[in-house]
Amino acid sequence: MDLVLALTDVTKTYQLSDLAVPVLRGVSLEVGRGEYVALMGPSGSGKSTLMNIIGLLDEPSSGEYILDGEDASSLGDVQRAALRNRTIGFVFQTFNLLPRINALQNVELPLTYSDATDTRARAAALLERVGMSDRLDHLPQQLSGGQRQRVAIARALVNDPSLLLADEPTGNLDSHTGFEILDLIDELHEQGRTIVLVTHDAEVAARADRVVRLRDGLVEMDGALSVA
Repeated sequence: MDLVLALTDVTKTYQLSDLAVPVLRGVSLEVGRGEYVALMGPSGSGKSTLMNIIGLLDEPSSGEYILDGEDASSLGDVQRAALRNRTIGFVFQTFNLLPRINALQNVELPLTYSDATDTRARAAALLERVGMSDRLDHLPQQLSGGQRQRVAIARALVNDPSLLLADEPTGNLDSHTGFEILDLIDELHEQGRTIVLVTHDAEVAARADRVVRLRDGLVEMDGALSVA
């Protein structure tokens, strides 16, 4: 299998004064290219910490993390940021759009750190792909929650990342709009995107190929999930 990411016996321990708090206790996980994986777990399970490690926003205390063929386990901050920008597209629950620039500029922003020359055309094409071609010059506050999430998805795709990492992407949306966003994510998966989606909702997770459930810093389940 062509792997996008592979974690082997990854641990994470936080030091609080004299107290060591283990959060991840030895997590191993592989995600193949083109897979759609949902990551679940109750509060305190280590789900958010694992997502931050996968997203190169945090580093493990021990273990190995290979991302798109590169050992990310012990990279410095600058190297980790470069790898993150090159290989991961993020979709957040809170959208994380910059409020003072329009939709087109928000999508174009990650290309500031690349060598691309067709940045505006690429951003516009992605906004058209997610159904936002008529909102290019709108500021975030002029858009609905679903429209803002579509802009965020376009921004996540603009660097053609190896991995799309979605953290509760429907958490701030009503159910109808949430289903529209999930349908869009399904379409991206069908087009070959590798997706790791973090959710607490079993119905959302059931859309994925696999569900990985954490409990007490360990993988409790890894497999298909059906919702009756």
